[in-house]
Amino acid sequence: MKASDLLVKALEREGIDYVFGVPGEENADFVQSLASSTRIRLVLTRQEQGAAFMAEAYGKLTGNPAVCLGTLGPGATNLTTGVADANMDHAPMLVLTGQGATTRQHKESHQVMDVVRMYRPITKWAQAVQHPDSIPEMVRKAVRTARGEKPGAVHLELAEDVAKMEASKQPLEPRRFRRPGADDKVADQAFELIRSAASPIIIAGNGAVRKRASNQLRRLAERTGIPVTTTFMGKGAVDYTADYALYTIGLGQWDHVADAVLDADLVITVGYDLVEYPPRLWNPDAGETIIHIDFEPAEIDREYHPHVELVGDIAHALWQLDRRFERDGVPNFDFTAQKAARARMQADLEEHAGDDTEGTIRPQKAIWDVRQALGPEDIVLSGVGAHKMWVGRHYHCHSPNTCLIPNGFCSMGMPLAGAIGASLVADGRKVVGIAGDGDFLMNLQEMETASRLGADIVMLVWEDDRYGLIAWKQDEQFGSHTDLAFDNPEWLGLAQCFGWHGQYVANARDLRPALDAALAHDGPSLVVIPVDYSENMKLSKRLGVFTGE
Repeated sequence: MKASDLLVKALEREGIDYVFGVPGEENADFVQSLASSTRIRLVLTRQEQGAAFMAEAYGKLTGNPAVCLGTLGPGATNLTTGVADANMDHAPMLVLTGQGATTRQHKESHQVMDVVRMYRPITKWAQAVQHPDSIPEMVRKAVRTARGEKPGAVHLELAEDVAKMEASKQPLEPRRFRRPGADDKVADQAFELIRSAASPIIIAGNGAVRKRASNQLRRLAERTGIPVTTTFMGKGAVDYTADYALYTIGLGQWDHVADAVLDADLVITVGYDLVEYPPRLWNPDAGETIIHIDFEPAEIDREYHPHVELVGDIAHALWQLDRRFERDGVPNFDFTAQKAARARMQADLEEHAGDDTEGTIRPQKAIWDVRQALGPEDIVLSGVGAHKMWVGRHYHCHSPNTCLIPNGFCSMGMPLAGAIGASLVADGRKVVGIAGDGDFLMNLQEMETASRLGADIVMLVWEDDRYGLIAWKQDEQFGSHTDLAFDNPEWLGLAQCFGWHGQYVANARDLRPALDAALAHDGPSLVVIPVDYSENMKLSKRLGVFTGE
């Protein structure tokens, strides 16, 4: 068989279900081979960045990589933003790009550039296929690397002449391995440190939303009562309605939950990534006693210098601690300060539930209505902008991987494309993307993809006619902001053009019925609200701007 056929068969053997992307001349052999597959579905996108975001959402929700596909040159460069987002946010992904023939790569040639070198800083591994018989090993390594903790993106390049070559090998059989657990002596040290604490607290991050890790974290928290707060990407690691749940930490402002961390005498981090919430924002004096539980050793940081590190499988480490508490009992911890912080946060969440504003809708009310309209297993995807801060602070989850927020690389443009990817594996769950008007228009072209696929998604767009987060940050720092305004389309006409159901909702009392109607609609639906971002600076003034410096 030829190399492109072998590549498809190797992907099939790995259980790959979807390829998202844009065909080109230099990946034509692969696309032709893919057309013969009875397992893998090619989803055509309108731009390669959308393909990467679809693959990212799929990877986060399933734990398995999908492929995002581009040709050489501009096709490969268009993928990079979504690929970097997936890699820094730890979503498994395979990136496949075409390339000019090896006979012209050494010289100036049409669209030829060093794509592999470009991808190496934004992937876990990037390599060109030099010989067709290498494909089985390379695909096996790529999938294993993408899935392995911490997950991320892997890039393979297939030149047009190599794709046509005859191959003599067959795909390798995928074989899984069990991750090692933390050393028992280190677990004993961590256990004694927790037992000797008066008021410990847990910060659960992105690594804690793995199903086994989440289950074990809940068991430990239920047994000990230790409060758990999550980062934006750790939402759902514990059920927010549990008595020990302390909602979310992650704002640049000094929020109620940051008070709870400051009042604790021991911080236990579980799957915490410094990339999404730097420790200077919760440990500014570097005085906290810290236990680090993660798949990898702690990153070196002045404000993050753990006393004990449980390195290995997170679920196993949490099980080790839980078994010790089961054996020896639970001390009388004092969680008075943490319970007070939870009560203050709960009051904030409920404050605007009954809003009846007209002309604009407060962010708090919008998030409240979304939460009330969705079930515990339904999926929310947030973009990046001022809306992300409100989703992060006010939207809370019952289950892991039910709220996807890009909070490492923090790329705009994810929720529309990501919602399409999520809808393919939602299995009856509702899918809602929340985006600002600036974020939404960055991948507007994928409205056509959603319509063509008949994707059951709802996009809730917050309209403020400017880059609202930058205005917020500039207002905090300088007392005013530069010109950040722009114009928007006529939203209902836009929805009609792409075959979407559309609603424009200006009054708070009408939002919940509009969301219910959108969720009941068969196919993609757009709901646009004029958002009252005067609430941004009100929150800053109430909580105080904290820089950690």
